[in-house]
Amino acid sequence: MVSKFAKVCKWRSIGVFSNDHHYQHNLIGNNDGSSMGEDSSDATEETEFDGEKIHPQPVVVPSKSNMYGDKDIVELFDTVSALKLAYVQLQEAHIPYDPDKIVSADELVVAQLEALCKSKKAFKEKQFSKTKLDSSTFASLRSEIDVIEKLLEKLKSQDRDRDAEIVRLRQELLDLDAGNAVLVEKIREKSLERRNVTILNVAMFEDTFKRASKAIHDFARPIISLMQASGWDLHLAANSIEDGVLYAKRSDKKYAFEAYIARRMFNGMTLRSYDVDDVLRFDDPIDSLIANPNPGFANFCAEKYMLVVHPMMEMSFFRNLDQRMFILSGKHPRTPFYQIFARMAKWIWILQGIATSIDPNAQIFSVHRGSKFSDVYMEPVQENKEGMIVSEGEQSNFKVEFMVMPGFRIGSTFVKSRVYLSETKQPAGT
Repeated sequence: MVSKFAKVCKWRSIGVFSNDHHYQHNLIGNNDGSSMGEDSSDATEETEFDGEKIHPQPVVVPSKSNMYGDKDIVELFDTVSALKLAYVQLQEAHIPYDPDKIVSADELVVAQLEALCKSKKAFKEKQFSKTKLDSSTFASLRSEIDVIEKLLEKLKSQDRDRDAEIVRLRQELLDLDAGNAVLVEKIREKSLERRNVTILNVAMFEDTFKRASKAIHDFARPIISLMQASGWDLHLAANSIEDGVLYAKRSDKKYAFEAYIARRMFNGMTLRSYDVDDVLRFDDPIDSLIANPNPGFANFCAEKYMLVVHPMMEMSFFRNLDQRMFILSGKHPRTPFYQIFARMAKWIWILQGIATSIDPNAQIFSVHRGSKFSDVYMEPVQENKEGMIVSEGEQSNFKVEFMVMPGFRIGSTFVKSRVYLSETKQPAGT
């Protein structure tokens, strides 16, 4: 291509140096713009005006990138413009004929042609790289699309699973609502039944009262036995509890010890409602304290043990205070003595907890020494109870020596207190 371009340049140069105006006119161009040689731009043709040759200036293409918006196009136009300028310089080197300028101009033309070839090559390489890049980008995008499609399928599957779970939970909710409706109806029925079973509740309380009274009696027996084994004087001990009591029998002194234990166990008691089910579920209260410790019941046991069993008494019974220290540490020993005590504490604890559950206005009452016996509020503890009961309207000849168990008022029902009685002597002539 360079060789052909050089030939054209040389051919046109010869035409310029001819003295024949007619030949020169045919070479440069006639009036209608036709040319004998190859076509060239108007900017590179010579024009004769009033006998003078005019060399037109090459058209310079503006190189503002913002005109075309593409740097490569701007550079291409700059190269073409430089090539035209180099061609004009090559022509000028022939007028006058200057070999050095011709060689220099020829080299400049060749350099611009090489630059043009480089631009063409660079353009092809960019097109190839772009095609390769587009192919690589497409493969990458295809891979990402595959990953996203798999993720989309997974999300759709999870969405279907969640929809199924929602349906299941809604059905479960409907079942629970239906079950709750049944339970509400049962609670309503139980509430109606509870209004009509006050007598049964009082009967349950009376049964608990009897169990608590028997538990006190059962705990008093080992206390008396241990006192005898330890050398205690039971007569003096009974008199220290209740002084000046006239006992019908020597064995009745056991009631004084029961009264002492009951007095300590019910000391400071205030009736309040609390849950006793966790204690009732176990036959052995030690199992309840260990398996399902109730802080209220555990504290009650520890507090009442310290109050009922004096340290001197425990030292004389067991020759040590190990059991006491064990209880003070918050634990409960599984010894026969403490098991009997815990069983007694259990029924008194339950007795206190269910009283106000049955009747919020339930009350506990006591009987003072010297009070006249009344079978409405009292029940004698002696074995020959029949001779102590008087008919309504008759005056009783019995008085209270001491109270063994306090009484309770539940609604309109009185749970009688248990008392030890003695018969009063009537003056002569009455």
